[in-house]
Amino acid sequence: MHDSKDPIEELVHLYVDGAFNRRELVARVTRMLGSPAAAVAAVSGLAELEAQGPGACPAGVRVPVDAPDIVARDIEFAGAESPIYAHFAHPRNMQGPQPGLIVIHENRGLVEHIKDVCRRAARAGFVAIAPDLLSRQGGVQAFAEPTQQTAAYNRTTVEQRRSDLISALDYLKFSPLCQFDRIGALGFCAGGANVWELAVYLEELAVAVPFYGTPPAVEVLQRIQAPVLAIYAERDRALTARMAPVLSELLARQKRFGFSVYEGVGHAFVNDTGANYNATAACEAWAQAMTFCNKWLRAPRT
Repeated sequence: MHDSKDPIEELVHLYVDGAFNRRELVARVTRMLGSPAAAVAAVSGLAELEAQGPGACPAGVRVPVDAPDIVARDIEFAGAESPIYAHFAHPRNMQGPQPGLIVIHENRGLVEHIKDVCRRAARAGFVAIAPDLLSRQGGVQAFAEPTQQTAAYNRTTVEQRRSDLISALDYLKFSPLCQFDRIGALGFCAGGANVWELAVYLEELAVAVPFYGTPPAVEVLQRIQAPVLAIYAERDRALTARMAPVLSELLARQKRFGFSVYEGVGHAFVNDTGANYNATAACEAWAQAMTFCNKWLRAPRT
């Protein structure tokens, strides 16, 4: 399910996720409200804009598609009901099969930023795949406007997304590059919610790292078998507050989990194309995520 937002909040969310700049945000809200002054007033008090960090991406974070240490390409593979588009990346010089990671996008489909994150996972030593959950509708390339991309994502169902993500997991499982029984998932915002959902539904998921994703209902948390690292933002207060009963239940059920709240940052602080990007917190969170994935996906077999 999707949290309902009014149209202005939807635009602000797209702005935070890097769909367009602040000038374009104000222009779009102005067209809604009919007045630039009203538009500025409407967006200035929203909590999602409280914690904007430095917008410049530090050198070395992004990984180009032709980076010499990885192999990366766009692929297409069979899904349950339609072909699935994806980005696929792995280290260039691997000594045998490596653990796998499914990288799950935000609510706009497989945009270039998420392809880059997929390549970052490959640079960290994983065989990574980033499926496009808009594939059933022609893929993200079928929608030129960020608002159209979000509307397309909102037309997908939990069952469709789960099916397509399982197909991505199967693609990794049957790749000779990947260790079939050591596959995890990480995702951002809507993708974080999908990571939670996979952790609940798939016993074979080996690790789960949701970044600021809506958590599942407390009643289903008992099903989770994978170690979970939940990464959230202090100033993303409404969403982060929803983790309180989740943590209590995970503790009570003796699940393996970690929980980090990054101080002074807002929603989507890891997205280096968005307004809330905070380089220091983002680098720390990514390093923490990779350490967690390495711990559980490379642990000695018992």
